[in-house]
Amino acid sequence: MAPRFIGIAGPSCSGKTRLARAVAGRLDAPVLALDSYYRQLSHLPLAARARVNFDEPAALDHALIADHLRRLSQGLPVRKPVYDFASHTRLAETELVAPRAFLVVEGLFVLYWEDLRRFYDVAVFVRLDGRECFRRRLERDVRERGRTPESVREQYEATVRPMAERYILPTAAFAGLVLDGAQPLEESVAAVLAQLENPPLPDR
Repeated sequence: MAPRFIGIAGPSCSGKTRLARAVAGRLDAPVLALDSYYRQLSHLPLAARARVNFDEPAALDHALIADHLRRLSQGLPVRKPVYDFASHTRLAETELVAPRAFLVVEGLFVLYWEDLRRFYDVAVFVRLDGRECFRRRLERDVRERGRTPESVREQYEATVRPMAERYILPTAAFAGLVLDGAQPLEESVAAVLAQLENPPLPDR
């Protein structure tokens, strides 16, 4: 079965993951999170891994992402990597992603690469004020990723914010639907589903 693809992009902690999971739940669809495709850094000491710029496109294995989307578009299953953010490494195990009627692709750079954009039947960008993005990221990284508030703040100012301005925010131009990450989740889900049912006409 060849799925219909829904791509959801946006800056860090804008609400794209929450939206992706909610849309996937409504459609009984798997979520392919690009966060799973960070490059393997186990060859580096832990201190060196922590200094890597994870907020630029080169940090992700673009070739593997493209190959997996191609295979899924042909109705073939893939083995998605499992990434550990505490150690900045891929784990030995993988997760099977089998194509269904719909597939949600979610991540910072979902709309960055042209060869990925051609897969999406619906392309969504989630916007959110930068101060709220930082507040959410601080809370998440301390709670879920074993980070200190100081390290989160340092990384945000050094790479997260400037890389978002350089690489991520401009990709809103490729979205057929731009949503506010602060609006009620159900409103955003309804907007995505409506776009899926009634895609915009192509430019003439």
